[in-house]
Amino acid sequence: AADDIFGPVIQATKLLRATFPDLYVICDVCLCAYTSHGHCGLLLPDSRIDNTASIERLAEVAVAYAQAGAHMVAPSDMMDNRIAAIKSALQNEDFSNVAVMSYAAKYASALYGPFRSACSTALKGNRADYQLPPAAEGLGKRAILRDVEEGADIIMVKPGIAYLDIVRMAREVSATPIAVYQVSGEYAMVTAAVAAGAI
Repeated sequence: AADDIFGPVIQATKLLRATFPDLYVICDVCLCAYTSHGHCGLLLPDSRIDNTASIERLAEVAVAYAQAGAHMVAPSDMMDNRIAAIKSALQNEDFSNVAVMSYAAKYASALYGPFRSACSTALKGNRADYQLPPAAEGLGKRAILRDVEEGADIIMVKPGIAYLDIVRMAREVSATPIAVYQVSGEYAMVTAAVAAGAI
């Protein structure tokens, strides 16, 4: 389980905090690495995402990471309303000081391919039901505003290179700090271009 006290995230967080006291630790919060189907949330019997059960579980995981010493949690799952659930759970456990970085505008993209191949993820189906459609600026804006309203301390746009217009829009609609995620496919393009002498 993602919040197993003997699992890699909690063990690594405790070790990092003990070994490097000045290190700022951010833990990604998702369920995909701990499910047989590889999706970012829990599934209903008909294989649709169970959003309600998923955000409850994600909040439990976020609290466990805070208890292990994380300074910030970063839910990357794209479930609706998970920021409010996580913020509430953290506050209820006296972890109001733990920041939340939301993957607010995470678009479905082939640019995630190299990472998935490297991790040998066994995804059954696709994540289009909960990641944003590639051209959906309006949905991106709604997701950003929702997560800001729910208390996100940082909002993220992912991938970066194809969505700089979303970064600009995010700054126009909110003063919340923005993170941009350069994903594996973007890195692969840059390294391939360097190898070819194109840049």
